[in-house]
Amino acid sequence: MLLISCGSTVAVDYENGTNWTEFKGYQFYTEMETGLSQLDNNRVMQAADSILELRGLQRTDYNDFYINFYVEEALSESRNTLGIGIGSGGGNVGIGGGIGIPIGGRVINQHITLEFIEAELGDKLVWQAVYDGVLKEKATPRQKKVYYAKVMAKMLAEYPPKN
Repeated sequence: MLLISCGSTVAVDYENGTNWTEFKGYQFYTEMETGLSQLDNNRVMQAADSILELRGLQRTDYNDFYINFYVEEALSESRNTLGIGIGSGGGNVGIGGGIGIPIGGRVINQHITLEFIEAELGDKLVWQAVYDGVLKEKATPRQKKVYYAKVMAKMLAEYPPKN
């Protein structure tokens, strides 16, 4: 079962001149309005934690930066279709017809924004990644965990930026 469409995209932007080597500790904002359930919030945070830990960062009470994320969602029918066609031809005359039958059920189009806000400079945004992708509406908890792990890996692939 595919959970991430081939058309998923990530865009990254950051503040030039930021000394990324100084960032060692972070924390998620406690009062985030993410647009996700608490269970999905936890999945996103756990996925981000594991990736950032591999890069030498730790979630601490003494933070160099805060992380904020939020999601905009829209429900739509899957774009996957099964095509059926019939045709006939002969005597220089051709007739054809076809239909597309939707398969795969409904999907959730997600626009996820992940932000790093430097704590020392009055909550200045220093890094941002935006992801556009698709999650199946009836994804299981296990599928959601895998989905958010892949999403965070894609979003954090370019962190820290190469100055």
